[in-house]
Amino acid sequence: MTLQRYTRVRKQLLTLAAALGGTLLAACASSPPTNQDAIASQTAEDIPVVTPEAPPHSLATHRAAEVAQAVWLLGKVSLIEPLIRPFSTEKALISLLLKSSLGFAQRVAIDTVRFQALENEPIPVIVPRLGMDLDEWEADLAGIAGTSTQGTVRFLVDGDEYFPRMIETVRDAEESIDIRTYIFDNDDYAVKVADLLKKRSEDVKVKVLLDGIGAIIGTRVDPDELSDDFRPPLSITSYLRDDSRVRVRKSGNPYLTGDHTKTTIIDGRIAFLGGMNIGRNYRYVWHDLMMEVTGPVVDLLQHDANVAWAKASWLGDLAMFARVVTPMNRRADDTGVPLTILTTRDHDSQLYRAQLAAIRRTQSYIFIQSPYFSDDLILFELAKARRRGVDVRVILPTEGNHPAQSRSNELAINTMLRNGIRVYLYPGMTHVKAAVYDGWACFGSANFDKLSLQINEELNLGTSDPDIVGELLARVFIPDLELSEELTTPRPTDWTHRLAEFVSDEIL
Repeated sequence: MTLQRYTRVRKQLLTLAAALGGTLLAACASSPPTNQDAIASQTAEDIPVVTPEAPPHSLATHRAAEVAQAVWLLGKVSLIEPLIRPFSTEKALISLLLKSSLGFAQRVAIDTVRFQALENEPIPVIVPRLGMDLDEWEADLAGIAGTSTQGTVRFLVDGDEYFPRMIETVRDAEESIDIRTYIFDNDDYAVKVADLLKKRSEDVKVKVLLDGIGAIIGTRVDPDELSDDFRPPLSITSYLRDDSRVRVRKSGNPYLTGDHTKTTIIDGRIAFLGGMNIGRNYRYVWHDLMMEVTGPVVDLLQHDANVAWAKASWLGDLAMFARVVTPMNRRADDTGVPLTILTTRDHDSQLYRAQLAAIRRTQSYIFIQSPYFSDDLILFELAKARRRGVDVRVILPTEGNHPAQSRSNELAINTMLRNGIRVYLYPGMTHVKAAVYDGWACFGSANFDKLSLQINEELNLGTSDPDIVGELLARVFIPDLELSEELTTPRPTDWTHRLAEFVSDEIL
């Protein structure tokens, strides 16, 4: 091997190792802000920063705190979780083993046999055609996956729409504020939200449920975040608890599985769900989507949040079982249109089943937007749909927040292009997780990867209501397709992309 080749390979290995390490820890984490103009902007909902009174912490101190939390999490997963959550821990292990072994065999078959046979078939020209029968689909969906309910849905696109509305409802809360999120960051904007929650805890019940892995991610800081003007707290968990009545718990992570659900429920009557965590990137930088919902769907979301909160207690599975059998409170107004709640649990991949079934039934068009796209079976079914004459379009970010996932995305892009699927790159980072199949929409917290579709806890809504689907198309997909660059040539790849894809398929 020549010196030049050795240097190039060594550089690729170091880059990939750093990328994989970051991705393993943060499947959906924030990255340093990149749009300084957007960051500088302030809006009416902003609250004055209350800088922690402790001396400014060095970068090394924050790194040490991150390592300490990671060590504690590993110890908890290994020693404590099996004691307080034995049923959940064993169930997670069995589920992981089955899904990993069966999934590996399935991926090998898809990559080596099924795709090769499919790609020998011609790709037809797209012509206008009728979509699937939505009434028939909704009836069949009830037997495939999900929980049928009803409610209203209002789309909140980007942080400019979501956070002012969310903060308004937090300020107006009369009884309770229940927040369940993957990441509650420790940057200046997240601290503002924390300060508001601490203040409101004097008058209403405030509960915050964080994911154990996401809490470690929230400890991270970058050198440019350390200044005399703002001192990130070492732990947002401790910061929320200090001098307040905010109750904070961390969900268990059996075998390092996570709770990727994001819901905020106010007084049991208004709920927000979608892709946004709490932090500056979500407020000012990334393109993202949340939904404000009312009606009976909120009762079900509240019940699910209560079960997750109970499971995160030191009584673990015992408290979870007690909450599961407790009758659900019905407080929300009886209004809205038909909705389906779809979840991913370690024992039940409703989202996976439902979206695979929707892809197989679609006759006219499929629009998908997701930051991470690495599921081989989804890719294969989309390619088959394209050969049925379906117009399949996928929007991905130009600038992903995880290099390993971005490499895996590029292999997926090339597979899509070979099979006639139109691929668009959204300028910057899109964190939107949504899809429309012939007039049936599915949106929420789940990405199109193994973690979201089979492993982590996720929550989406599905609906065929024409007004809701029309608004999603008009406010998200159509403008984003117009704003994005359509790819027409394959992306250059090398062996590091294959390694990244393997990690994404087998671990992430």
